[in-house]
Amino acid sequence: MKRYLILLIVLIVLNAAAAMAERLTVTASIANIRSGPGSKYDILWKVEKYYPILVIERKGDWYHFKDFEDDKGWVYKNLVRKLDAVITKKDKCNIRSGPGTKNKILFTVEKGIPFKVIKRKGRWLNIEHADKDRGWIHDSLVW
Repeated sequence: MKRYLILLIVLIVLNAAAAMAERLTVTASIANIRSGPGSKYDILWKVEKYYPILVIERKGDWYHFKDFEDDKGWVYKNLVRKLDAVITKKDKCNIRSGPGTKNKILFTVEKGIPFKVIKRKGRWLNIEHADKDRGWIHDSLVW
C-alpha cells in the first residue's frame, strides 16, 4: 500500500510539472536568448520570429524554456506570446503548394526554420515564414 501511495505522489508531481509547461512563440523579429533571467546575463544565441518554445519555469518577467533540440535559455516575456507555430526538425523539408505529396514543391528549407501555422488539414500544416513565404508542410517534419 505504501509503495502505491509513493507512486501516486510521484505521478501527481510529474503531471503538475507537465501541466506547467506552456508552448509559446517568439513574436519579435529577433529575440536574444540569455543564460539567466535578466538583461545582464550573457546572450547565448538569437532566434527569429515564430520560433516556438516550451516554457519550463517563470521568474519575474522572464521565461526559462527548452526548444526543439532540448537547448535551454531565458527570454523576456514581452518577446513571446501564445501563437501556433512550428520549426523544421529535418535537414531537408519540402514546402508544397497544397496539402499532399502530389502538390508542387514551392521551396525547400533546412532544419531550424520557424513558421507560423495558418491552418491545419489532417496531418498537413499551412505555414507562413516571417518573410511571408507560405506553403504546406507535413507535421512529421516539424516540432
